[in-house]
Amino acid sequence: METGSTHERLAERIVKIIVKLNSGKKLSVQELAQEFKTHPRTIQRDFERLEIASLPIVRDEETKRIYLNPMTIGNYGVQDIVHFAQLSGVQHLYPKLNVPFLRGLLNQQMPQTYAAKGYTFEDTALFTEHFKKLNDAIQQRKQIKFLYKDSIRNVQPYRVIHHHGSWYLAAVEQGELKTYRLSRISNISFCQDSFFEHDADVLKHLDNEDSIWFGLEKTEVILTVHPEVTMHFLQRALLPEQQVIKKLEDGGLLVSSQITHYQQILPLVRYWIPHVKIVNPVELQEALEGELKVYLNFS
Repeated sequence: METGSTHERLAERIVKIIVKLNSGKKLSVQELAQEFKTHPRTIQRDFERLEIASLPIVRDEETKRIYLNPMTIGNYGVQDIVHFAQLSGVQHLYPKLNVPFLRGLLNQQMPQTYAAKGYTFEDTALFTEHFKKLNDAIQQRKQIKFLYKDSIRNVQPYRVIHHHGSWYLAAVEQGELKTYRLSRISNISFCQDSFFEHDADVLKHLDNEDSIWFGLEKTEVILTVHPEVTMHFLQRALLPEQQVIKKLEDGGLLVSSQITHYQQILPLVRYWIPHVKIVNPVELQEALEGELKVYLNFS
């Protein structure tokens, strides 16, 4: 696993490599590593991410250079770059990937304005075979089976999702949409003559859900935010489907969050302790306090 320090310019690097490829350049891993002041293995992983995102990359075994399929050179615009950035898991690092922003990002003559620090993710090289098999299964609508948590799972695969640095498979098992972390999947195989039709409701759910916690019902969680940190919660949504209910007299906030699994919000509340407290459901705050007491007693 790479450390956070190697990702200082992750988003810039991804976008710049795409632009270089789209202009017809034949790129060298070693030269890119020198240009971006990083290890060649990091550049290799960048190309693997772009391949996963379906960028038609060609690897010349003789010259060791990498370039785009000549038929596609010059065909990628801003929306394509945004799409690849999204699949690479870096889109949310920047406020808006639009034409003026990209021009500023890519202009080597201007002083550097943006940087991404401390962003970590799973090593995609570990899942190369997984990606290939899952891509074939999803495209061909083939049912698959694999070993997961010591059990054989027989599923209908729908999508491979990058979420907060980790990769997951979204699939239907016995009529229920679930997610499976790729790092825990092994022994993927196709089920013979087992094809399925995509369910329109499942596809809609995948398109509309921002998290990987798929469920039929959502629970509303009400929280108070201390005045010292209200600015952070007003600037952007730090909680799932966050809504500000009202501003309190002391300068704090009363906010709501919609979740399908408690683990969507508990790690976030732990991070903001003592500035954020769960008001409702009361049992959720009590469970959190119980965890903290056990931790403190253990320490």
